[in-house]
Amino acid sequence: MTGRDEGRSDLINEAATLLDNPWSYWQKTSIPVTLPTVFPSSSVVDVVVIGGGILGVATCYWLAHAGVSVVLLERSMLASEATGRNGGIVSIGPALSYPEAVARWGHACARQVLQLTLESKALLERIIAEEDIACDYREPGRLALALDSDHMERLKLSVNNLQADGVSARLLSRQEVQEQVRTPLGQEIMGGQLIKEGGLVHSSRLVRGLAHAAQRYGARFYAADVLQLAPNKGNIHISTTNGSLHAKHVIIAANAGIGRLVPAVAGLITPVRGQVLAYAPCQPVFTTSMAVNITPTGEYWQQTIDGTIVLGGYRAAAPEGDIGIEFNYPTPEVQAALEQVLPRLFPSLHGLQIAQRWAGVMAFTPDALPIIDQVNDIPGAWIAGGFSGHGMVFAAQLGQLLTEAITSGRIPAALSPFRINRETLR
Repeated sequence: MTGRDEGRSDLINEAATLLDNPWSYWQKTSIPVTLPTVFPSSSVVDVVVIGGGILGVATCYWLAHAGVSVVLLERSMLASEATGRNGGIVSIGPALSYPEAVARWGHACARQVLQLTLESKALLERIIAEEDIACDYREPGRLALALDSDHMERLKLSVNNLQADGVSARLLSRQEVQEQVRTPLGQEIMGGQLIKEGGLVHSSRLVRGLAHAAQRYGARFYAADVLQLAPNKGNIHISTTNGSLHAKHVIIAANAGIGRLVPAVAGLITPVRGQVLAYAPCQPVFTTSMAVNITPTGEYWQQTIDGTIVLGGYRAAAPEGDIGIEFNYPTPEVQAALEQVLPRLFPSLHGLQIAQRWAGVMAFTPDALPIIDQVNDIPGAWIAGGFSGHGMVFAAQLGQLLTEAITSGRIPAALSPFRINRETLR
């Protein structure tokens, strides 16, 4: 092992002690950003961002880019929770299928959310290029498989709806699906839906690159667990395990942890554990991100640049669907179910060896739309979370919109679908 490798290993092992749970593939293959614990000497900063996931770091990036004095507080390490424990998939559109979103929220709202994700994905690509972030970003598309005629009809409706609203979606026959996959299909695969705009990324490296870019613009990052927020003489007093800070504004981007700091939203943002496994690198099989509904909550996977297959889903195998679970460790019943996904769908795909297993806590809302809004009883504070397992694509644009809200004092119209007083949330 070289001296550089030893240094990298020491960093990873040191950060691992902060997490009482297994590493994800993304966390294990990215060097953590060192977070000091000593706070700045200034008495008041403009903005404190709480949470070191993709949204918190992206918001920090835009605030610093705009010349705002910003501090980010993360209790363990960047991308330690949902962002660093996901499938590395950047899917456009809402967390629900597009027809479901139209039926539940209305066409105007669903279309607005769809457009925001398209713009956010383009913005993310621009940031990655401009800041030279090495995170394996590519855009091969997203392929959803149909296992029966009913699902094929639902995909057809989805394609029609998406095409009408400007998305490059196509309905594929079984043969056309086979052309996208480099192993024979199982008999039950009837066809699929291909969305050209689907992206893939190394989640932890993306957050690391964004953090370094934000730091170059003046953002400061610290390790601390936030205990309480309270109004204080026109500012916000932030009590943490490592001391206190005062800020003019606070953005709570702690996702499943938001309810701990803002009890009023605890019943609207529910923790839900997702479980994942990774197979050791193998020859290229999957070129796009992949999805299928073997269970109602869905299964998904991708093959990374180094040949690792990252596969998640099957919450239906867990008691109560892993709803309300706040622990990042995998369980035997879900992991055993996940192991059957690829052999069932691609019976000729032999020799797969499991290299890692992990879990991550997501945050769901009753209507599967995130909540981005001000906190009534803490002037200057915002909450941003509840992405229902679909946060990667939102972060770049929402971070920019939150920055606009704070610097202008006006709430951008693009945030209207995410307000806490919306009817679909109740």
